[in-house]
Formats: sequence, structure tokens, C-alpha cells
Amino acid sequence: MCGFCGYLAKDPHLKPDHHEQNAMTERAEMINHRGPDDAGYYTDDQVQLAFRRLSIIDLAGGHQPLPYENERYYIIFNGEIYNYVELRNELIEKGYRFNTTSDTEVIAALYADRGEVCVRYLRGMFAFIIWDKRERTLFAARDHFGIKPFFYSEKEDGIFFASEMKSLLFGETNDALDEKALQYYLTFQFVPEPGTMSKSIKSLEPGHYLLKKEGEPVQNVAYWKPGFAPVSQSLDEAKRKIQNVLIDSVKMHMRSDVPVGAFLSSGIDSTSIVALAKRFNEHIKTFTVGFASKGYNEIDVARDSAEKLGVENDALEITPEMCMEEMPRIIWHMDNPVADPAAIPNYFVAREARKQVKVVLSGEGSDELFGGYNIYREPLSLKWFDALPGPGKSLLHALAEKLPEGVRGRSYLLRGTTPLSERYVGNAFIFNETEKQFLLKTFSPQALFTEITHPIYRKSAANSKLDQMQLVDIETWLRGDILVVADRMTMAHSLELRVPFLDKEVFNTARTLPGALKTGEGTTKYAFREAMRGIVPDSILFRKKLGFPVPIRIWLKNELHDWAIQIIHNSGTDAYINKSYALKLLDDHCSGKADNSRKIWAVLTFMIWHQIFVEKTLLVAPRTVAQV
Repeated sequence: MCGFCGYLAKDPHLKPDHHEQNAMTERAEMINHRGPDDAGYYTDDQVQLAFRRLSIIDLAGGHQPLPYENERYYIIFNGEIYNYVELRNELIEKGYRFNTTSDTEVIAALYADRGEVCVRYLRGMFAFIIWDKRERTLFAARDHFGIKPFFYSEKEDGIFFASEMKSLLFGETNDALDEKALQYYLTFQFVPEPGTMSKSIKSLEPGHYLLKKEGEPVQNVAYWKPGFAPVSQSLDEAKRKIQNVLIDSVKMHMRSDVPVGAFLSSGIDSTSIVALAKRFNEHIKTFTVGFASKGYNEIDVARDSAEKLGVENDALEITPEMCMEEMPRIIWHMDNPVADPAAIPNYFVAREARKQVKVVLSGEGSDELFGGYNIYREPLSLKWFDALPGPGKSLLHALAEKLPEGVRGRSYLLRGTTPLSERYVGNAFIFNETEKQFLLKTFSPQALFTEITHPIYRKSAANSKLDQMQLVDIETWLRGDILVVADRMTMAHSLELRVPFLDKEVFNTARTLPGALKTGEGTTKYAFREAMRGIVPDSILFRKKLGFPVPIRIWLKNELHDWAIQIIHNSGTDAYINKSYALKLLDDHCSGKADNSRKIWAVLTFMIWHQIFVEKTLLVAPRTVAQV
């Protein structure tokens, strides 16, 4: 696990000077937290590669940039390939030789053997760059789900690459904010990929690779796209498949030369991972956080689960003061603003875990794959609207719009008479288009959220509404929010996070489940829950989903109120944000007129981000692991 940055010059004969090499070293130092154990550099007449390493497997043989085949290839790689042992054995049988036992060298050999299609054979999380000196070709790829980050920026003199945007922004004095990205952010609470908040920087999308040959433009190619293809099957069949593939995935994700721990909340996802992981390590340690506010503390439930599973559990209670102190650092690590309050508990639980382990398992991805969000049951509750003719729906919609806000049934009628593609944008829907016109001074009617979601709906038109909703979440919410928070908050503490649910073999099982095995029997993740019966404690099996809930609704009325006021007043975002509207949102929230907590949090997050990365009035100094 690590971080990297690199540069490919447009002119192959302009050798980087000493100043440029020093700049690349400093770019790598910006992400020291991703790899505090080792550093490596490679430079030739066209390429610079810089690397920071967190040692998990094979410290002696994992130094990067790693050369392969008599230094024809050089590779820098961030991630873990869980089937690298099997791939290595296949390649040895074909005559390939290895100087290390690392998964990094296996990727290089696989590329030498199979070219760009090598990514189809990798099972794991990855972002890597391979430089072929002989062919003058650069090949870069990102994993199927986007677990590991990859950013790039094309400029006149060449292409820059990095694990984090802050490496690409190093030394930049006039980077332009993308106003369209800001408008999308206010809908989704994150910037949808491939965009970023910077006009000059893009995110390589999950399941994509880049290929740059000498004298040719960069090719951006999709090698994998998620899709659901339900197959008729019994519950017993589904249970058996789910159990087998998850046991195998957890076993693969436990491969490590250092202790592996796990995050543990009060829900079925993390509890399932811990229960399965214990089969391969009886002494696995688990970590939990909670809040003092009533209804926001999972510590007691997690401890009870840990006791029933027979594993050790360490817990931490987070205070609002801790939140205020660390918010700038949390946002600095994010690179782009992500207004998910879950970043707070993720940050602190990672900090606690890093004191004892270098690797943790977590339950991200289960809801998106197996149908776990309560909103996924909405198509069932609205099913009778499908029988209404078009004119009838339009009339009913018009009548519902005339009802006063807050009238019981109004929201239900509006949802039932609104096409799914117009009402469902993913798990987080912060500001609608009308609200954004009040808040955003730079609002543009050409940057509607449907630009992001409609392509997903079009390609999944033949699927059920449930499948479409899951696909929207996988292609927006999962990779733009959930995995960003998971990666950045753990890497902030030099902690490697592994997500066994987001394994391509697990997805191949989940994608075949029919709707009745996902949202049937009055629940969510029906087949998955039944598959975990007898594996997780009964008290967890059908427990209401909480995740790591954060009491910002309460805090903004109390401990965080003055803090929020100060951020709004001091922010230099007047060119973008109507501050009087933002303050009214806060006033209405505090007076109980509406729960505006998520809207306010999105505004505050952007303002803090702007102070750090644009105004540069809020300085966040990188920390070493020893300071965590």
C-alpha cells in the first residue's frame, strides 16, 4: 500500500533538470502519509516516477519503482492483488522469472505477457503505472470499483499522475476552480468522477486504463463496467453462493505479513466480515467509535457483538471538540470536498486502529451489491403507480404539487408520479436545482445533476428499477463518496483498508440475484442476511442499519453553532456562495423549522476546503505516523 506520482514528458528528448527532479521529490513528500516506510525514484529522458511505500507484504522485495525484464519495464503500484500467488505460478509455468515475491512484479510480468488486457485477470484493489522503455509506452490502470485513487493532468509539456490531487497541485499558483463541479457537489455532496474541483485535473474512472504511445494521443479505455443480470434461483442456492464467495474473498483479503484488524459497527456488514475473518485469525482485533448523543452511539452494540464473536474490541467516544479540531485535516486529506459526516468517525476509528495494526478490513460495498439501503424498497411501495396511464400520473402530480409543504402523503404522491431517473440521484441528495439557485451565485442551467445520472439510466433501461438504483449508487455514491472517505481517512493514518465485499468475484455472485432475494420478505439484503444466519449473532441479523451515524443535526444547534457562523463569515467564497442564504439555512435549522444539517454541512465543508486549497489561509501541516 502506498502513494505515487509521476510525469511523462511530451518531448522524449528533454531530460528533466535537477529542479524538476527535486519538485517530483517534493510532490511525493506531500503524500508521505500514504507510505512512510520507504521511498523510491526513477528518472530517464522522458519519465519521472516517485513512490512512497507502506510495507505490508515482502518488505525486502517490494521496493519501487520496480524494474522488470532487464529494466525494460518500470512499475509503480498502489494496492493489493489478492490472487497474485496464483497468477505468479501461472506465469512461472509459461517461463517468466521473478526476482521478488511481491504482487508488484506479478503485475509487470502479466503486462509483459498479455498487454493491456492484463487488468482483466487482477483480483484486488489497484492503481498503477507501467513504463515500457523500449516501446516508449506508458500504461496506467485503476481497479474495477475505484477502491484506490488515480489522478492525472494533461498539460502542454506532458502528463502528470498522482495518487492524490495535492501532489498535482504542488507549486500551482493559478489553478482554476471548476464551477460546474461545484454545482454537482452541492447535489451529491461529492464531485462525481471523472471530474474534480480543479479544471485541470481528472480522476481516472474505475475499470479504466490509460495508454500513451509515442506520437499518439492518450487513450482512455473502459476494460470493465458494472451491470446486473438477475438469474432465477432459490434462496438456498443464493445463500450457498454468497457464503462460498465471501469466505473465499475474506480469506484472500487476510493475506498479509503484518497483523490485520477490522472495523466493527453495530450492523451486519462489518460484523459478517469480522465473523468470517476470525476463521483465519482467531485473535483479530476490532475497532469501534461512537458519540455521547443518544441514538448515535454504537459502542455497546459493537462490544456485545465482539463478545459473542470472541474477539477483542477497542472503542473511542468522539466529542464535538475533537471534530472541530480535526475537520481541516480531514478535508485536507480528502483533496476534493466530500460533505459526508461519516468521514469523522472513519478518521478517528482509523487513528485508533493504526496504533495497533497496519491493515484493517471493513464492510463497504455490501449495500450497493446486495440491496441494503431502505430506499431500494421504494419501487415496491410505489408499484401501483405503474398501472396509471400517463395523463393520470400528470394530473395526480399537478394536484400533489398544489398541496402545502408538510401535508401527509404529498411527498409519496410526488415520488410516485415522478420518473425514477428524475427523482433518484443516489443515496445523498443535498440541494435540489431550485435551492441551488438561491445558494449558488454561479448557478448554470447547463450543469444539472441529470447530466451525471441520465447516462446510467439509459444504459440500464432494460433492468428493474431496483437494479437501476443500485447501479446509480455504484457509479456515483460508492466511488465518489464511500470509497473516497474510506481510502483517505485510513491513509491519513498510514493504515491500509481492505474491502472484501468489493471483490469482482463477490460482485459476479451479487449481480445475478433477482429483486425478491434483495428486497423481498419486508427487508433489505434478504439473501445476504439469510446467508449470514448462524454466522453473525441473531441480534445483528435484522438490526436497523446505522453505519457510523454522526450527530451533526444536534451539534449544529449547540456546540458547533458558533464555529459554523465563524466559518461562514470568514470564508472567502463570496464569489460563489450567497452567505445570507447559508446563514438562513442555519437559523431555520436551529429554530426547528427544518433539518438543514446536511445542507449546512455541505456548505461548511466547501468553505473549509476553499480556505485550504484556494485561499491558502488555513494551513494543514502533514503529520508522521508517530504524530497520529
